[in-house]
Amino acid sequence: MSLTIRPLEARDRAAWAQLYEAYARFYNVAQSAEMRERVFGWLLDGDHPSAGLVAERAGALVGLAHYRPFPSPLRATTSCFLDDLFVDESARGNGAADALIEAVQQEARRNGWAVLRWITAEDNYRARGLYDRLAERTRWVTYDLKP
Repeated sequence: MSLTIRPLEARDRAAWAQLYEAYARFYNVAQSAEMRERVFGWLLDGDHPSAGLVAERAGALVGLAHYRPFPSPLRATTSCFLDDLFVDESARGNGAADALIEAVQQEARRNGWAVLRWITAEDNYRARGLYDRLAERTRWVTYDLKP
């Protein structure tokens, strides 16, 4: 079956919400319907920096990718951050994640962004196998501090 990667559309709301809810569960992140509604709104708002792509197979959404540009002052460039990447468990291993990353990479290239960057959990071994094949692992350690 053919896989299509395309921009997220308003008609995708219900299927996207199911995927995004599964993504939040995967990372043990508490998420409400209101939160998903806010993010979906961002992704469809042409004035918001976040954008979304979906992977579709046989008329069903099987994956999603959310990305946005970010400035890199030290390098005086704009780069691209892949915030969310998720493929439904039933569709894993069939190239959807590769295709979504490649589509975001093409978008970064089209926009002249310097690098495509993302993070993942240290114990996300299956995804890291793909990421190690596609990209260079950096030496940077991430910190979070609540304001």
